[in-house]
Order: sequence, then structure tokens, then C-alpha cells
Amino acid sequence: MKICITSEGQTLDSNLDVRFGRCAYFIIFDIDTKNWEAVKNDNINLTGGAGIQSAQSVIAKGAKAVVSGKMGENAYKTLKTAGIAIYLSSGGKIEEVIEQYKLNKLEQMI
Repeated sequence: MKICITSEGQTLDSNLDVRFGRCAYFIIFDIDTKNWEAVKNDNINLTGGAGIQSAQSVIAKGAKAVVSGKMGENAYKTLKTAGIAIYLSSGGKIEEVIEQYKLNKLEQMI
């Protein structure tokens, strides 16, 4: 299963980006295979609609869960409609956030 973590950089050693729609990168991590990729967020400079566009990018990548620091209402609705679970994290390295997710230590946004 793939999860998406908002990131300030392109590696698992990067810090979580607390923004969803305007994060720098999405780290798409496959929990089963441990394969991952960094995807540059092209929506970072949009003047409006960044959350929805970012949500659509994540959906297209096949993620079943998203971890971020915060999320706007439109992005939330778009992801929830697609059946994607949303979790909140206060920060840390991407690899730490992945471990928190695996151990069910993240708050699910409902």
C-alpha cells in the first residue's frame, strides 16, 4: 500500500512539510515493498486551488493514505471522496513519520 507524506525535500531524511497543497515534495512510499519516490509539487505557486490540484496529484499516484501537518477543507474533501485516509503529524524526518504511521501513532483526520 502506498502512502504520501508531504516533504520539504527529496529524501527520507528530509523534514515533513506541514503544508499539504503547497508542500515542496510528495514522498510516495510503498509500505509493502519499501520502494519510494519523491514527486515535486508543481502546485506550490498556484494562487488558488493548490489543495485540490495537489490532492488530484496524490490520487493519480495511487496513495491510499496521506500524512501532512495540516490540510485545507477542499483538499480534505477531495481526498476523502477518493477514499484516501488522512493523518496529521507535527513534524520530523520522513523516515520517522513513516514509522509513526506503521505503529498507528498518528492522529487520523476525520
